[in-house]
Amino acid sequence: MRFRGLAEATTVIVAALALACALTYPYALKFDHAGRLDTNDGRFSIWVVSWVAHALTTDPLGVFDANIYYPHRNTLAFSEAEIVEGIAAAPVWMLTKNPYTTHNVLFILSFVLSTAGGYYLVRYLTGDRRAAAVAGVLFAYCPFVFARTAHIQLLMIGFLPFSLLSFHRLMERLSIARAIELGVVLCLTGLSCAYYGIFAGGMVALGTLMLAVTRGRLLDPKYWAIVAVAAVVCIGLTLPAFLPYVELQEQTGFARTLDDARRYSANFGAWFASAAWAHRWWLPYIEGFSEVLFPGILTLSLGLWGAVAAVQRREPGPTSGGTDRNRLHGDTLAFYVVTLVLAFWTCLGPKAGLYTLLFNTVPVFSLLRAPARTGIVVTLCLVVLATLPIRRLMRGRWAGAVFAALLTLAVADLVQAPLYMRDAPPLPRAYETLALLPRGPVIEFPYWNTRPEFPRHAEYMVTSTSHWQPLINGYSDHIPQDFRDTVRPLSGFPSPESFAILERLGARYAVFHFDKMDRNSREQIVQRIEVDYAQYLRPLERDGDVWLLEIVDWPR
Repeated sequence: MRFRGLAEATTVIVAALALACALTYPYALKFDHAGRLDTNDGRFSIWVVSWVAHALTTDPLGVFDANIYYPHRNTLAFSEAEIVEGIAAAPVWMLTKNPYTTHNVLFILSFVLSTAGGYYLVRYLTGDRRAAAVAGVLFAYCPFVFARTAHIQLLMIGFLPFSLLSFHRLMERLSIARAIELGVVLCLTGLSCAYYGIFAGGMVALGTLMLAVTRGRLLDPKYWAIVAVAAVVCIGLTLPAFLPYVELQEQTGFARTLDDARRYSANFGAWFASAAWAHRWWLPYIEGFSEVLFPGILTLSLGLWGAVAAVQRREPGPTSGGTDRNRLHGDTLAFYVVTLVLAFWTCLGPKAGLYTLLFNTVPVFSLLRAPARTGIVVTLCLVVLATLPIRRLMRGRWAGAVFAALLTLAVADLVQAPLYMRDAPPLPRAYETLALLPRGPVIEFPYWNTRPEFPRHAEYMVTSTSHWQPLINGYSDHIPQDFRDTVRPLSGFPSPESFAILERLGARYAVFHFDKMDRNSREQIVQRIEVDYAQYLRPLERDGDVWLLEIVDWPR
């Protein structure tokens, strides 16, 4: 049995990897020199995965002291830390020291994780490998995911089905070992993406209460003691990575508001928006959609069919493609139907009421900005419920042909390849020189000084992966107040005021990108560098349009 399980897992992983390489084309071909460089969120994603992988392999205790917004501490906590992503990517970083390879290998593996998660959850619930294979594809390649390829943490949807798998295993047999398993999986889910950690925790909490009632365990002390073990394990493992966020909130009062949530809530059009080839033809007919949440034609139709069958208590028997061990019935089906309804209600945001209630009663909801992301829970529930009609369709002598047809339709329904990637520009020689110099704070220019331009500092964060010197520049969800206060005078460097600020910050190196400046600005800055402040700035590298200077003294 153990060998059969290993053989099945190997088959699932290999098939999922092959499918991921095909459906994320051209990532497998350009993995070492391209990425979502068309967006600053994409640049941030490449930087953060590489930073965490780098820090964990050089100075694990300093992982939260990321090399941005110098001299601030705990700057990794200014956005999602993506600890799990960094751990998974660390071997690739150690072997290559290439931020694109590190990120893109993880990018492809995220789809493998999602396919395997959908497969094993449905495999456990139904005992049907064929239904599980279809479910894995429907979940892993839903339009929600392809709309978020610039955010690596939002691609980690695979932890959601694995969380539910661990939950169902615990509910089937209460044991300390399975409680620890659930706690560990929930921790990994939260450390991969805070949204998904909250979603998974919410689903487990809801399921725990529902099954306590339906299975007569509401007053069972053993039941609650085992559940408490899972909670303690999850909280205990997550707490060290959560404390920097608590410290940030105490120092700055950083939190989301209901106004933030309103802007990122789902509207009617969001549930029909998709860029898959089979769906994009109707996009011009959808006005003002706020998100991309369409589950897919097959998932939506079969999922709703399954939900109706669940409500009417019509459940199919086993098929020739699986075993007779079907756990997807009774209160388990009710759990997925109720979760589907609540997740859909939540994603509508404050205007629908439920999100406002959760925001005011559950503390962690104050850290969330986008209720619409609850849509992935809706898709997961629809995929699980879709296995009811899928198994019904695969009855009889034509089961194999129907399975092949459903799998083909699932891929055709969701395929979006080729995905957009932009080749990385050649690395200027200034960065190669910077990597060899003694450690010292770096500031890069243009120093983007208006709020709409702040994300452009992510351009410098990506290139900092070549040297890991501390950067005075930075881009994140939380922008420090002193950065806002000094951004305009620093953008005029070199000048008396900017020199005074940089002296307080202890800056040592300055990088100028003249190719990002207009002709007039370039001429003025060159005049100040070579004439007005020449005695304070020592040229280290002048490679075309990118100059590296060392600040050797300060004007008095």
